[in-house]
Amino acid sequence: MKGMSERESDWHAMAAEAVFDRFGSGPEGLGAAEAVQRLSRYGPNVLPAMRPRSLWERLRDQFHNVLIYVLLGSAVVTSLIGHWLDTGVILGVVVINAVIGFVQEGKAEKALDAIRHMLSPKAMVLREGHRITLPAREVVPGDVIFLQSGDKVPADMRLFEARGLQIDEAILTGESMPVEKSKNAVAEDAVIGDRIDMVYSGTMVTRGQGFGLVVSVGHDTEIGRISGMLEAIAPQPTPLLRQVGRFGQWLTVWILAAAVVTFLYGMWVQGLSAVDMFLAAVGLSVAAIPEGLPAIMTITLAIGVQRMAGRNAIIRRLPAVETLGSVTAICSDKTGTLTRNEMTVQRVVTAEQAFEVGGVGYDPHGVFSLDGADIEPGAYAHLLELAKAALLCNDATLAEAEEGWRLHGEPTEGGLMAMAMKAGLEPELVRREYPRVDVIPFESEHRFMASLHHDHAGHGFIYIKGAPERILGMCGFQRQFGQDAPLDTAYWHAQIEWLAEAGQRVLAIAFVAAPDHHRELRFSDIEGGLTLLGLAGLSDPPREDAIEAVRRCRQAGIRVRMITGDHALTAQTIGVRLGIGERTMTGRELAEMDDEALVRALPEIDIFARTSPEDKQRLVMAMQALGDVVAMTGDGVNDAPALKRADIGVAMGVKGTEVAKEVAEMVLIDDRFASIAYAVEEGRTVYGNLQKAILFILPTSVGEAMTVIAAIIFGVLLPITPLQILWVNMITAVTLGLALAFEPPESDAMRRPPRPPGTPVLSRLLIWRIAFVSLIMLAGTFGIFLFQQMEGMPLEPARTVAVNTLVMFEAFYLVNTRYLSASVLSVEGVFGNRYVLLAIFLVVLLQLLFTYVPFMNYLFGTGPIGVGAWLQVVAVSASVFVLVEFEKWWTRRRVR
Repeated sequence: MKGMSERESDWHAMAAEAVFDRFGSGPEGLGAAEAVQRLSRYGPNVLPAMRPRSLWERLRDQFHNVLIYVLLGSAVVTSLIGHWLDTGVILGVVVINAVIGFVQEGKAEKALDAIRHMLSPKAMVLREGHRITLPAREVVPGDVIFLQSGDKVPADMRLFEARGLQIDEAILTGESMPVEKSKNAVAEDAVIGDRIDMVYSGTMVTRGQGFGLVVSVGHDTEIGRISGMLEAIAPQPTPLLRQVGRFGQWLTVWILAAAVVTFLYGMWVQGLSAVDMFLAAVGLSVAAIPEGLPAIMTITLAIGVQRMAGRNAIIRRLPAVETLGSVTAICSDKTGTLTRNEMTVQRVVTAEQAFEVGGVGYDPHGVFSLDGADIEPGAYAHLLELAKAALLCNDATLAEAEEGWRLHGEPTEGGLMAMAMKAGLEPELVRREYPRVDVIPFESEHRFMASLHHDHAGHGFIYIKGAPERILGMCGFQRQFGQDAPLDTAYWHAQIEWLAEAGQRVLAIAFVAAPDHHRELRFSDIEGGLTLLGLAGLSDPPREDAIEAVRRCRQAGIRVRMITGDHALTAQTIGVRLGIGERTMTGRELAEMDDEALVRALPEIDIFARTSPEDKQRLVMAMQALGDVVAMTGDGVNDAPALKRADIGVAMGVKGTEVAKEVAEMVLIDDRFASIAYAVEEGRTVYGNLQKAILFILPTSVGEAMTVIAAIIFGVLLPITPLQILWVNMITAVTLGLALAFEPPESDAMRRPPRPPGTPVLSRLLIWRIAFVSLIMLAGTFGIFLFQQMEGMPLEPARTVAVNTLVMFEAFYLVNTRYLSASVLSVEGVFGNRYVLLAIFLVVLLQLLFTYVPFMNYLFGTGPIGVGAWLQVVAVSASVFVLVEFEKWWTRRRVR
């Protein structure tokens, strides 16, 4: 029994008898004593539990974040100078962020628990030939398990008997169609979706019965291996956090350097005392540190989360909002995301004609066309006969609900039912006219379904549908021109190939008359001599909004790839119709490549078919090695490692497993690919608004710092005191700066290429703009202060004029900042964001209080000023609006 629980053993490629030999077992199962011994040796059939983090560890980790470091640093600086109100506000933001993160992290740690809960709680086991029900945790390698419809598979098993057994393997393969199982061995290199002789822990039996030999339990199972992959993947920092980290380091170095140089210059050159210069250096640091920026960044991200929720995308981790804006590649599942997950008959082929069928999904509205022209189905008797057969040899029903037509039954039968209704047939009426007497249900061994009907005169009819190669072998005739003609096998094989090349699943539909009053359907009744009515080509059609979303993503410079467990030809056909491309690679081909070869081949491939969990994770890592920021969609347990490894994991909210949802950063409420495109647009808007916030706040900080430095260099009084600087920073951050978080998407947001992943927060254009605006603010604020002093104005009113000039500079500059490079000289540019106008109104109101309320005069060292001074303030501060708009125009002209 060496290696009996080793995953690398190719149980699917071995004969069932050989697997029994390897495990020292037989069809009657293990003995009780042997089972106890093996349970002791291999342990219980459960997934190992990861040690959960304590509440303290989870709370502590909420502060291990660059954004939080910047906030705490700002709080330390403001507390050192005694500005306790500002300190309290900043620490309040820190606490709120920590609480939100604490709650979200608690949810995220449920991912592995969700996997463990997917295992079956019990199993029907054969021990010494007797069936007994045991807790699934007591199942051991070598046990024989009985499976039947409705059971959850308790362990990985090699089937040795299967009767009509179908398994829903969506959690592992992502494909919604149940898989027909067989006891026959398959090729050694078969991927999971093709291992029809294996069943896997956590999957569900949808039909039939079977017996299997347990080959893997616990962490050795396929689902256990995925659980291990999840534990091994470390969380990836978002581009925003990486860039903010670099930006924070850069800003800290420059602020400290400027403070030290200013301190030394004042002492050695100006001869000022060390105490005075220390206070000046602190004032410089206070001026240069953008205390409000971290809070505005957090609020901007939170607003982005709310907007995305309104577009059916739920963000589970705040920084992920910005990451969406930098996505360069989207890897999407096919079924239900890019397609409707509704099998639709698109072509019907008879011996005389090939019809196109309109409409999508299970909605029974659509037209038939022939040679491009719409037709009336009732005028084609052979088409109606085929539609009637498809309706009668069918167990599905369609019911209209508020959200659309709902299927009860198998997807393929639902597609056939919708086709029959499009042909004008009423299911209940037809079934009453030709009631079913007996049926041979579909089973994988014979690959067809047959139903016996009679009319009310007692005449019998047998209708058969199934795999075309199986049905053709049972037919001797074909329905042509209203009568039976000899079967043209070559014609039908050509039509089957034509439909298959279009990526459609092909079903053949046949008919044979039964003796009058025949009441029992036997296999001998349909072994030969059937009349072939025609073929139906079905496919899961692309979503119309997905086609448009793919186009928008391509226009935005985002590469969309399809990664699916479906067959290559089907995936290729859908890929072409969606506009993704047609260059396809299978999981088998991918497995033969090393990582370097995969990275080289990746730019040439659009579609990956028949993929495994390792394949998906390798693809994500290969794309990241090429410099891509990757968004990966998924819904099953098999997708969880790739979702966690991607820069943005996107889980399906409708059909997704809890495992996928807990691992992902974003959950789609409606499972539509179009919602991802909307989320990317919102992510770009969020990043743009973050850039605008930085572009707005930094010139104020730099201008204030330069004002302090200029005063020391020229040996004059400070135009603005450190306390007044804090006032300016506080009110502009919570009013003017916050307004930019509500900026709507710019019209060209999805017509620009993604920014390169390594792009710094501050581009050369932004650095130039910050320097340019800082000099304007410095000249205006410093100049108007000196002018007022020369005119004999007392110090307190002169400083009041300087503070109001600086604040009004920011108010005018806020309107400039709405567009980074485009002109705002339009109705939309000036009035398009009502929050900007509201913020300017509030800040003007606050400045009036700052200027005229005696308490504020006492607290901040200010004094009332006259109307003439206000006119000077407005005239000087308005210059920034004119100069920045001129600079934008000049820059756009040079770019042309």
